[in-house]
Amino acid sequence: MTTQDMLDERYGRRRSPARRWLIGGAAVLAVGVVAAFGWFTVQGSLDAVDVDTTSFAIVDEHAVELGFQITAPPGRAVACAIEAQDEDHGVVGWRVVEIEAADTHARAFREMIPTTAEATTGFVNSCWVLSSPAT
Repeated sequence: MTTQDMLDERYGRRRSPARRWLIGGAAVLAVGVVAAFGWFTVQGSLDAVDVDTTSFAIVDEHAVELGFQITAPPGRAVACAIEAQDEDHGVVGWRVVEIEAADTHARAFREMIPTTAEATTGFVNSCWVLSSPAT
């Protein structure tokens, strides 16, 4: 008989198998929650698109030329919403540009935005990965 067994017998303590199952189940649940959180984090970053506006030029009162670069998953088509605003931050031009899939990670583009009035700025509002390839 071990010392622990003698102490347990002396003081009337019993080791419960249910407690061991409870601790084991809680540990398995905790590992599962951490694994699920890790998977969702990785899955979300696989389709992440980063975009930077590199330049804009006001062509005339009816157009803005916008330069931007994207960093997107290789082999995935991307769409970007590009926008032109006036001095009061009102949207005077807007369009969605679909970018075909490519093998490179980072690419640069120049696009024209038709406007309804003279713009003072142009920028990329947002970009996202398309579920089907752009045509």
